[in-house]
Amino acid sequence: MPAEIYHPCFLPPEDKNVKIWRYMDFTKFVSLLETESLFLSRVDRFEDPYEGATSHANSIMRPHIYGDKGIPEEALQQMSKFIKWTRSWTYVNCWHMNNTESAAMWKLYAQTNEAVAIQSTYTKLHDRLAKDTYVGVVHYIDYDKDWLPEGNGFWPYVHKRQSFEHEKELRVLIQDLPSFEEPDKGFDYSRENNEFGKSIKVDLKELIENVYVSPAAPTWFFDVVAGVAKRYGYEFEVKQSNLAKEPVF
Repeated sequence: MPAEIYHPCFLPPEDKNVKIWRYMDFTKFVSLLETESLFLSRVDRFEDPYEGATSHANSIMRPHIYGDKGIPEEALQQMSKFIKWTRSWTYVNCWHMNNTESAAMWKLYAQTNEAVAIQSTYTKLHDRLAKDTYVGVVHYIDYDKDWLPEGNGFWPYVHKRQSFEHEKELRVLIQDLPSFEEPDKGFDYSRENNEFGKSIKVDLKELIENVYVSPAAPTWFFDVVAGVAKRYGYEFEVKQSNLAKEPVF
């Protein structure tokens, strides 16, 4: 059989069966079960202001690279403006790639002790997404020195600064750019601010392998998580985090 063809911006991890994790509080877990959907946040609402941005190196080198090709400075400014505009029409859902739990991820993304982590694999996630939904690894670069690839509008969304390298991020992405009936009049760069993201349906029974309860959670909370999962008809195993094991001396 021929090798599977991937979008050039959305590449799989070296190990396609690598475990992936999504850490969340209990409210988001219940919402996940209730809606049977993954929530993708609007990129321009992320805390990291560099989400969807190009690198400083690109801004310095662009005039030399494109100027030699006869592309005027005004066109480069419009390109920059367009890239920034797409942030409000791009939606992302983030996963952590790791074959073991991450203490750092529990601390970063589980804001209370009443938190869980759903665990799946890259392959299971990839195979259950619609064709217009992309998934791929995030690349970490030095935004002061490294050239961020150009020529495709997705490149800025699969790159982050090296200071986030600990996240080992796998990113699900959809982009829903509006169409313009009169493109010759240019783009309308305004954007309503009342939308936080988009939800996409996914078969959770096939996606989720295990659910882990926060290592700091009390015993009663474990019972609540297991009971809620059962009430919604799911048979995946609910486990206490391995980080909660007592040490031996």
